Parts: sequence; structure tokens; C-alpha cells
Amino acid sequence: MKTYKIEDAAAKTGLTKRTIRYYEELGLIETLDRTEGGMRLYSEEDIDRLNKIVLAKEVLGFSLQELQQFIKMNEAIDQHRHTVRSLEDRTERRLKLLEISEVLQREIEMIEIKMKRMDTFKEELLALSQRVREAIGKYEED
Repeated sequence: MKTYKIEDAAAKTGLTKRTIRYYEELGLIETLDRTEGGMRLYSEEDIDRLNKIVLAKEVLGFSLQELQQFIKMNEAIDQHRHTVRSLEDRTERRLKLLEISEVLQREIEMIEIKMKRMDTFKEELLALSQRVREAIGKYEED
């Protein structure tokens, strides 16, 4: 398994080394591997997780608390998925899949709330922009 030093992880994610360490402190990522000298080593999975965090933070505007919830939901889904695969009983498997569906629905609802807020904010900015253009137009007529 290929591993990366923190500098490489920072380059691959666009984050600073300090931010990566901070995300570790918050529990958003967990770095278990270290060199003999104690230097952190990041796996491809860690890099993927960091990129998901960046996406959720930048695109969806998630706060750090929301990021923690987002990561917990993703971990719960992964745990359920592994559990479902190991179950032989179809009824148990169905129940676990229903649990996964509920977790996903909560995540979708959280994103929809964010998107509605973003739409509202965009509409406010568009209205303000229109008023500014109208005001500019008044000065051009003079």
C-alpha cells in the first residue's frame, strides 16, 4: 500500500499541513501510520477522505461541526455496508439496508437545506446587483 508524507498529502488535497493536522485533532481523519521517526503517513484512503472533506467544506459550505457529522455518517454507512455483506439472513440484510437508506436520507436532507440557503443568498445577491446596476445607470444619464 502506497503512503504519503504530510507534504505530499497537502499537495494532493490543496490543504496546508497545519490544516491536515487540525482535521486529525478534530477526528475528521485518523492517521495511524507513522515512520520510525514519528512522521505521519497517509494512505490513498486518507487522501480520498481529505478530498471529500474539502469538497464538503468548499462546495457545500459545511461548518467543522457539520463536517464531523458528515464523516460520522459516511463511517456509519461503511460499517453498515460491511455488516450487510457478511449477513446471510435476507431479513437481517434488508433491515441493515433500511438503516443505510435512513442515514443517506438524512445526509441528503442536510445537503438540500444547505442548497436552499445558498439559493436564498444567491437571490439576495442578484437583487443587490440589479439595484447597483440601476444606480450606475442613473449616473451614466447625467
